[in-house]
Amino acid sequence: MQLSFIKNIQFTKLIKADGRLREFNFRRYNTANQPAIFSVNVVDNRDNRIIFEMQKEENTWKIIKQQLPAWITENETNFNESIEEELKAS
Repeated sequence: MQLSFIKNIQFTKLIKADGRLREFNFRRYNTANQPAIFSVNVVDNRDNRIIFEMQKEENTWKIIKQQLPAWITENETNFNESIEEELKAS
């Protein structure tokens, strides 16, 4: 039996969205036989937590389609850059 380990990646980035700095929490799901997916969560102006997922498509991390506020979808490129920076560092 062969064991394989997948490194857990979890990090937080401050990104300016909707006119203010917001704390975005990123976490990669540890799945060996499936494409890598990052779960991202952030708090909105009413202190409700918004959770969405990002998956790599054509060498770019994209938000998996769902209804999200515009201030999140407008920052998709910033999320991609943050994920790529963290992957290079680890």
